[in-house]
This record gives sequence, structure tokens and C-alpha cells, in this order.
Amino acid sequence: MSLAEARVRVVDDTSTARRAAHAYIDLLERRDWSGLAALLAGDVVYEMPQTRERIRGKNAFLRFNTEYPGDWHLRPRRVIADGRLAAVLLDVRVGDEQQDACVWLEMSEHGLISKIIDYWPEPYEPPPGRKHLVERW
Repeated sequence: MSLAEARVRVVDDTSTARRAAHAYIDLLERRDWSGLAALLAGDVVYEMPQTRERIRGKNAFLRFNTEYPGDWHLRPRRVIADGRLAAVLLDVRVGDEQQDACVWLEMSEHGLISKIIDYWPEPYEPPPGRKHLVERW
């Protein structure tokens, strides 16, 4: 691969990652689970370092989100992408409560989201009722 071809590939990967990041947040906000499923690799891994939880696989991740309680809303404040990586600074609201969160996305070579890491401001114990979907570390 020539240097020019490598540069085009990085630009294409970066554009794909940026579009996927925007789509990911939009689909979650709209609760469009079938649209979200189309954006995810089958073996996607989702991690929440503050609770030390990990979810493996598209079906478990979708179920986690469909079962997640509350009337939560997401708004991207900033999206940064580089190659197959993207980061999103989020405004997260549940009722009157507002928090900032950061989501890191890794893309597969096929342009699907293969890893998601959600960072929240403070560590916390996970809510009950999701042990069937997560592993703790």
C-alpha cells in the first residue's frame, strides 16, 4: 500500500468512526434498537469501568439497553475521531439530573462498532437486576 493509499484509508476510517459515533448516540436516544443492532459487531464488548462491568455480544448489549430504567436522554457535545476510534463527550440527563459522560468507540475493519467503553464521572455500585447480562472484574 502506498503512502497516499494509507492516507485515504485513515481518512475513510476516521469518517466511518465519526459517522458511527453520531449514529450510535442518535439511535440510543431514539431507542431505535434495530438500527443500533445494525451498527454493532456481533461480538461487541461493552465496558463500564466505574462499576467494573462488562457485557459481551450484541444481543446482551441490546437487552441491557432495552431494560435500562428511567427516562434518560443523550446529547453529544463533542465527537472526535481518529482512524477506527471515536470519542464522544455526552450531556446525559435523567429527569432533572445532568451528568457528563464520555464514550469511547472502537470500529472493526468492517465498519461496525466492536468495543464501547462508557466513562461516568464517579464510581458507583451497579443497580440490581442486571447480573444476568454482565460480568464483574
